[in-house]
Amino acid sequence: MKIRKLSSGFALFLTLALCAVASVATAASPAQTVHLRVDASAQTTPFPHFWEQTFGSGRAVLSLRDDYRKDLDAVHAATGFKYVRFHGIFDDDVGIVNRDQDGRISYNFSYIDQIYDGLLAHGVKPFIELGFMPEALSSDSSKHHSFWYRPNVMPPKSYAEWDAMIKAFARHLVDRYGIDEVASWYFEVWNEPNIDFWGGDPKQSTYFELYDHTVRALKSVSPKIRVGGPATAQAAWVPAFLEHVHETGVPVDFVSSHVYGDDTSQNVFHDNRPVSRADMVCKAVEKVHKEILASPYPKLPLVFSEYNASYANLPNVTDTVFMGPWMANTIRECAGKISMMSYWTFSDVFEEQGIVRTPFYGGFGLIAEDRIDKPAFNAFAMLHRLGDVRLPLKSDSALATKRADGTLVLALWNYAPPVGDGATYTPGQPEGKVKHFDVAVSHLAKGATATVWRLDEQHGNAVALFDKMGRPAFPSREQIEQLRAAGQEPPPQKVAVHDGRLTLDIPPQGLVVVELH
Repeated sequence: MKIRKLSSGFALFLTLALCAVASVATAASPAQTVHLRVDASAQTTPFPHFWEQTFGSGRAVLSLRDDYRKDLDAVHAATGFKYVRFHGIFDDDVGIVNRDQDGRISYNFSYIDQIYDGLLAHGVKPFIELGFMPEALSSDSSKHHSFWYRPNVMPPKSYAEWDAMIKAFARHLVDRYGIDEVASWYFEVWNEPNIDFWGGDPKQSTYFELYDHTVRALKSVSPKIRVGGPATAQAAWVPAFLEHVHETGVPVDFVSSHVYGDDTSQNVFHDNRPVSRADMVCKAVEKVHKEILASPYPKLPLVFSEYNASYANLPNVTDTVFMGPWMANTIRECAGKISMMSYWTFSDVFEEQGIVRTPFYGGFGLIAEDRIDKPAFNAFAMLHRLGDVRLPLKSDSALATKRADGTLVLALWNYAPPVGDGATYTPGQPEGKVKHFDVAVSHLAKGATATVWRLDEQHGNAVALFDKMGRPAFPSREQIEQLRAAGQEPPPQKVAVHDGRLTLDIPPQGLVVVELH
């Protein structure tokens, strides 16, 4: 990954702080000891990095902004992700559809070309969400979603006009980029039609009509175009959707849905089972995974094209070090049940609730306003180091993996709930106690060394400095530079390994990644 240069003074400060914290943690009496036994020569299973293949982002037109593209580059350097998904490629601010005074329709691909050219130039491909409705095609141009940029969410007034636009759009992409390139993209029909992003009535049957028309139009341009749905919120509609496409013979290349950590059991499972924020995402993934296996399409890829620990702007959740162990646990629980997951979002260049008013307002992104790395960014950078095969390890707070070169990579964490769960930031220490990890690795090469990366309250956490600043709504340029430095991933430690054993203390909401080589 790209390492941003630290000033020598700040690097020295970080090193001293790292040593001090490590010394304090070692001296403390651990409240809980976790014994881990790993066999470095054990049979492995594939461990593809499904959690970092694609990311969501603010609406399509924001991808033309310089700060969006700089954030894109930073996350791409840290994770190597391949796809980006956003709303609004058909919104009026992108300008695809124009209707003249005589009712004739024409298409303008100028911004679409700049958007997709820009993504490809920065090393990522589009995951195209086909929506929302151009005003000129809408059955009711007065009906809009409540998002700040007010997208139209109604069905088309004429499916002939919708089909013509989809065909023109697909032909233009194939002409510009070639079918081999376009066939490597994903096309997803609409966004969350089961809630207020779709104005059809009744929702399900009218969405199925939209899906059928859209897929047939795309496939008429090329059967190689990869398309799926139903892109529902709260892991909904998948059995009915697969039954529908099976009965009608309409193609489907993947199944997609969404879920967030604070979705409720009533909405996701239609019962009152207790499911924590830590487990909700992967419980929903497991539900849909089983629904696909029970369908006529048991081998269809599953893509959760939106997920995060919260669907709301909760500063104590998405801005804080809480995201490190939450993300690691999500990877552990979802592995083997899903092809790809799209974290919502890679950046706080984002305007669904309006123009960003301050850094660290609980935005979804890995990078805050003014290109300040959040703890979640460092979590993804650390977890990117995991290998591509998994070693057996029975633990709810650890993963053991191996790289092709034989390097053993462990992720260890101490999950604790958010300090506050409301829209207002709540300062304070998370509940829970330090975990003492006692790790024994058999069949480890003689002379092996351990390199340790940490994310916790004292490491890789710009929010701690932001708090000390008094959480200014509009930080000065000097403060922004200080926050950027504080948010960087700190240098790793070297930890002694004796006969395959090492010990580490991890505070509540802490994440550690260890390389053994």
